[in-house]
Amino acid sequence: MVQQYFNRGTLPAIVAICIVAGTIFYSNYLAEKIAEDERKKVEAWVEAGRFLIEAPADADTRLPSLLRNEQQAIPIIETDEKDSLVSWINLDSVSVANDPQFVRQKLKEFKSINKPVVLEIGENGKMINKYYYGHSRLLKEVRYYPMIQLLIVALFIFVVLLTIQLRNKSTQNQVWVGMAKETAHQLGTPVSSLQGWLEMLKESAADKDIVAEIGKDVERLRLISERFGKIGGTPHLEPTDLWEQLENMITYMKRRASGKVIFHFECASKDALLLPLSPPLFDWVIENLIRNALDSMEGKGAITLSVKKSTHCVYVDVRDTGKGIPRRSWEKIFKPGYTTKKRGWGLGLSLSKRIIEQYHKGELYVKYSEQEKGTTFRIVLPLQIK
Repeated sequence: MVQQYFNRGTLPAIVAICIVAGTIFYSNYLAEKIAEDERKKVEAWVEAGRFLIEAPADADTRLPSLLRNEQQAIPIIETDEKDSLVSWINLDSVSVANDPQFVRQKLKEFKSINKPVVLEIGENGKMINKYYYGHSRLLKEVRYYPMIQLLIVALFIFVVLLTIQLRNKSTQNQVWVGMAKETAHQLGTPVSSLQGWLEMLKESAADKDIVAEIGKDVERLRLISERFGKIGGTPHLEPTDLWEQLENMITYMKRRASGKVIFHFECASKDALLLPLSPPLFDWVIENLIRNALDSMEGKGAITLSVKKSTHCVYVDVRDTGKGIPRRSWEKIFKPGYTTKKRGWGLGLSLSKRIIEQYHKGELYVKYSEQEKGTTFRIVLPLQIK
């Protein structure tokens, strides 16, 4: 599914990436042009300083005003040939006043981003001054603009992919519900017919034990039809004794398992443990987990169901001694259609997770698994559903 909605989101992602790439390229181009222009301004300002020193007494000694614009103001620090501070311009006056090291820190920063403009005055360069400068606010904004746009585009891509994922999930849910309802409808007719034939067998001289077992299987088919019919609706949760539900399922599955499979039921107490459950759907989950355990063990091994109660929830563990599940597949096994069997649709665990998490507000996950040693599935059920 991830691949599916990723493919659908490819075109918006490519368009967004092209927009960002174009923006970064053009912003860098503008930044280089602005940086080049700013250096020329600094050089002009330095030359103006030379003029002030060497100009006749009656000359116009006003400094260029273009460096004073707040948006385009270029911070400049003047030093001597040994990099001792001489003067500065366009630095934050409050920071200069409050921090004696502020100018020195700025000087170090300016050295790392721009080469200084050097002024030599007098014959043979008797006086050498260096002018280190930083970036104007305009240049900083141009350089940061692509990063801001990149964040916006990344958010856009995330929203697009999330929307596609939610739409796909909604479509998948509709397909699931439709398939479940249709299955329940298709099962209804043969189950009703079997119930009629069963009543006729009861009135005949047929073996009563065989008729009783057939009756249980027919009832099971009716229950399966009822389960499918509940998918997509809002199940009725009622106070249900967890011990009784688990014992009934163990008894039922034990009769349909190989004689080489040993069942264990571990619980701290036999006192009634009432939980808000939908008995038909919860039984379906336990049945699916036990059937998976039986398939994994290939008719030989042990299945253990254990229950632990905490302050707010109950833990039900279903443990087997089967082949185990590779760590990389712990999440995949709950995806619809994922199966390692030659038969089946790969819906059992996916349905079970849906029943526990959506209908019972609990959790279902692989607690532990090791290849050739077995697997433990854990169900977490709240004591109360708010």
